[in-house]
Amino acid sequence: MNSNVLRITLVSPILLAMIACSSTPAPEQTPESPNKGRYSISQDRAPTRNVDLAAIPEVIPEPLNRTMAGNRSPYTVLGKSYSVLPTEEGYNERGVASWYGEKFHGHKTSNGEVFDMYQVSAAHKSLPIPSFLRVTNLDNNRSIVVRVNDRGPFHGDRVIDLSYAAALKLGYADRGTARVQLESIVASGAVRDRGVSAASSTQNETLRMSSAAGKYLQVGAFSELSAAREVSSRVEEITSLPVFIRSVNTSNDRVLHRVRVGPISDPGQIQRVSQSVVAANLGSPYTVTE
Repeated sequence: MNSNVLRITLVSPILLAMIACSSTPAPEQTPESPNKGRYSISQDRAPTRNVDLAAIPEVIPEPLNRTMAGNRSPYTVLGKSYSVLPTEEGYNERGVASWYGEKFHGHKTSNGEVFDMYQVSAAHKSLPIPSFLRVTNLDNNRSIVVRVNDRGPFHGDRVIDLSYAAALKLGYADRGTARVQLESIVASGAVRDRGVSAASSTQNETLRMSSAAGKYLQVGAFSELSAAREVSSRVEEITSLPVFIRSVNTSNDRVLHRVRVGPISDPGQIQRVSQSVVAANLGSPYTVTE
């Protein structure tokens, strides 16, 4: 997430006197950026050490606890105003993803968490924080789940900023950007939203935890049926559980082909199958109930 750090020119007393005596108006000063001096390096970059792709833990959607942290709406960055969506449910968007790394590593995200470029996370301008997204790289059909805990990107036509680890898993860390499909994931379980919108700022909604019975693992969602079939065949090689493709129409009249495993009633088995899928480099599966 390459923040535009605005610089202010320091003017010496002698130069001030010269300007005062001159008939030429003094140049208008540029407003100071709120991020001035916050980061130890000026240009974002990848980590200097090698990162083991297999060691990057997957993100598994979990019950959410939302507060006002990171969810003030509207908010203003670099003179432009943004609003936070009241819910992530139904969100689906295609666009350009970028990534952010060492410049922001160790600094706080918008909700007060510490950014770790070696973990999978994301920054988004309008989704509630935290929330979960399925991100698919449209150039290679790789797909992962990310947790949104930061705001951005605030320049260009980019729709999301992923951590370096997330970009590495999606195969575009070396290129900087990629075309992606974003699809919201609403985790089952207790959800408490406070302050996300005018209505939710005075209410908390609690949903009953669903049982493990009848759950499925979604391995990935693909725009091309051939890609879904290829992944499905590979998943069948590592599990004896049923593997199937569920094709659905999205809100923007597209068709997504979802590769799923199950049903699975044993939480331990869900974890074992998930680990096998990740080890086979087939994605980062997450549980769904239908």
